[in-house]
Amino acid sequence: MTYSEKLAAIRSQMRAGGVRAYIIPSADPHISEYLPDRYKCIWFASSFTGSAGTLVITADFAGLWTDARYFEQAHEQLAGTGFELVKMKAQGVPEYIQWLAERLQEGDTVAFDARLLSVQLAQLLEQQVVPLGLPLASDRDYLDPIWPDRPGLPAAPAYLLGEETTGKTSSVKLSELREALRKHRADYHLISSLDDLAWLFNLRGSDVKCNPVVLCFALISQEKAILYIDRQKLSEQEQRVLQRAGVDLQPYHDIEEALASLPAAVSVLLDPRRTCFALYKLLPPSVRVVQETNPTTYHKAIKNETEIANTRATMVKDGVAITKFFKWLEENIGKKNLSELDIEQKLQQFREEQEGFIGPSFDTIAGYKAHGALPHYRATTQSNASLQPDGLLLLDSGGQYRTGTTDITRVVSLGNLTEEESADYTLVLKGMIEGSTCRFPRGTCGYQIDAITRKPIWDHARNYGHGTGHGVGFFLNVHEGPHVFNMSPTAIAIEPGTITSVEPGIYRPGSYGIRIENLVLTVPDEENAFGEFYTFEHLTLAVIDTKPIKKELLEPRHISWLNAYNQRVMEKLCPHLDAEEQAWLQEKAKAV
Repeated sequence: MTYSEKLAAIRSQMRAGGVRAYIIPSADPHISEYLPDRYKCIWFASSFTGSAGTLVITADFAGLWTDARYFEQAHEQLAGTGFELVKMKAQGVPEYIQWLAERLQEGDTVAFDARLLSVQLAQLLEQQVVPLGLPLASDRDYLDPIWPDRPGLPAAPAYLLGEETTGKTSSVKLSELREALRKHRADYHLISSLDDLAWLFNLRGSDVKCNPVVLCFALISQEKAILYIDRQKLSEQEQRVLQRAGVDLQPYHDIEEALASLPAAVSVLLDPRRTCFALYKLLPPSVRVVQETNPTTYHKAIKNETEIANTRATMVKDGVAITKFFKWLEENIGKKNLSELDIEQKLQQFREEQEGFIGPSFDTIAGYKAHGALPHYRATTQSNASLQPDGLLLLDSGGQYRTGTTDITRVVSLGNLTEEESADYTLVLKGMIEGSTCRFPRGTCGYQIDAITRKPIWDHARNYGHGTGHGVGFFLNVHEGPHVFNMSPTAIAIEPGTITSVEPGIYRPGSYGIRIENLVLTVPDEENAFGEFYTFEHLTLAVIDTKPIKKELLEPRHISWLNAYNQRVMEKLCPHLDAEEQAWLQEKAKAV
């Protein structure tokens, strides 16, 4: 079926069911950011491949609501599908709810699949549209009947990590979680989010591309911990390890019956942002629901000493791969026919040579010239640009290793830069240095770090439409909460032990894009009469290109930091490089 035919088929079912508006979110029953193939519903319906968006279909309009990261991509991918791009004003805000409230008439039904909508979003719909006389139908799946070759649930093997890797056994983590449940006065805890489950049970797999997670649920009380999972994914030995830790294994789909049959008047803690509405609706009416962020989300974000040591070692491996790649690129640009897809493949090849590499932590963004202005660009056979010894190349990539997760962005000059390109590059670098070297008092939140990072860019009347940074997991999701560096006033303090990206940018649509990203670890800095102060340790080890820099835009302290950073990269990586690679890196790390 063409996309227009799919849209017509959805509308036909809507008419038959008396539905005026149909919502298709980017989610699965675990409310994941990155989805198993079975739940790539927005892609199936509209061709849009971004990781954030919502489709809303009415009789006379079909739109994709997405944020500034995806405007260019969505405009290109939606052409000819019958869907229009609706540009969101704020990232993460369900602006389509207000749109529906303004356009529908009393009695018009709004439908969605409750397995794909979070409790939080479903409750927002109930609060904002039901009082207007717009009934909700939460049991409608209009895609399954028109998706004959829809993929099944993934069945890849899963495995457990040892304490030497994770630093804590699942028994210890369960004890800490149960203490949190007592504080919340909750009898049970339902966990749906895959990264929380992977962390809690030291469990990893490959059910979702780039994220080493496994499809499962958990229901935990003071007496029991039940993991709902396809047992065939685990070896008998791994099943015994979990059982010795006090974990009972039950079939994946049995979670529904377990929730529906909970005893009367018990209390259940669940995260309304990470739990689907369908599971919430199964709870008996007498159950008291405690809606709070999963305690494991906070526990997971603060890395222990073993995780930190393993991450530092992983950064050396990743830095070696990055160094080998950029040396290869410099030696071959203009001599071989290289495309964006070629260099993506070559970079992965260098990472695959490193011990413990599992796969990429997200789809590589290799954006040459104008493609670099698309923050979440992904090269395809149709868009694949050929590289020339001219202009800027933006490369945002990362790796999943058994000892950590990496995420790094570098922009390099391939030749003949303009004054504007050099100025923008320098301002982005200046912002990255400011944000990642700041000292801040205990209690500081991410939006404050975001403003510090943006100031050098704002000073020149420039800005960027995405956040400054996100939490990063330990051999887990490359985007990890609860903290975030962006402009939203999220009241979550930055704690020691958290790993976060710092990645400011400047984008000139149709011309080029610049983003420079390092991962940093929050560490204690100083304690005095004014309180505790923290700062950041740079984890990422990859030389920063000095060729595009306009030195007059930097202060001496920025230059000193840059020279010291590149020198540290050289010292850490050279023992793992051959003589020719060492000489190349030493040249690149020369002081400005």
